[in-house]
Amino acid sequence: MRLIVALTGASGIIYGVRFLEVCRELGVETDLILSEAGKQILRMETGREPREVEGLASRSYGEDELASPLSSGSHPADGMVIIPCSMKTLACVASGVAGNLITRAADVTLKQGRPLVLVPRETPLSLIHLENLVRVKRAGAVVLPACPAFYHGPRGIPDLVDFVVGKVLDVLGVQHRLYRRWEGG
Repeated sequence: MRLIVALTGASGIIYGVRFLEVCRELGVETDLILSEAGKQILRMETGREPREVEGLASRSYGEDELASPLSSGSHPADGMVIIPCSMKTLACVASGVAGNLITRAADVTLKQGRPLVLVPRETPLSLIHLENLVRVKRAGAVVLPACPAFYHGPRGIPDLVDFVVGKVLDVLGVQHRLYRRWEGG
């Protein structure tokens, strides 16, 4: 499996970093796009440097590299994940504005009929946010908010992060053991 993974400037960049780590562990190829705002949030929230996170991916591109293979529908990819997805990126995807490599790759993913998973991490949501979420859903994207569950008995933040990452992998059909599944009452 080969995925395009974009990390934007929304809080919760740890979800994207962990997603890349797990993909690497599972042998999933990843083409990473790390936005400039994402680099700032990465340093702020994790203390990690962009180069370190770029090293988790199979290949890495800057958001301004519109001539990269990710801009074309002929690029072999099984889907795309934007994790976390900022409200700015959401608005661009919802409007079809492909002004950088992240939004261009998302546009290509939708037009090719491939899975596009958006992981917004924002609260509360304005009416504009909600309308944009509906627009991307209608266009074929999967909206998977970063909302961890508690039925699996998380013991700390890493378990909460793994739950969200596991849900993204579930949507893409990637087998994992990141959290205990619901077994009922």
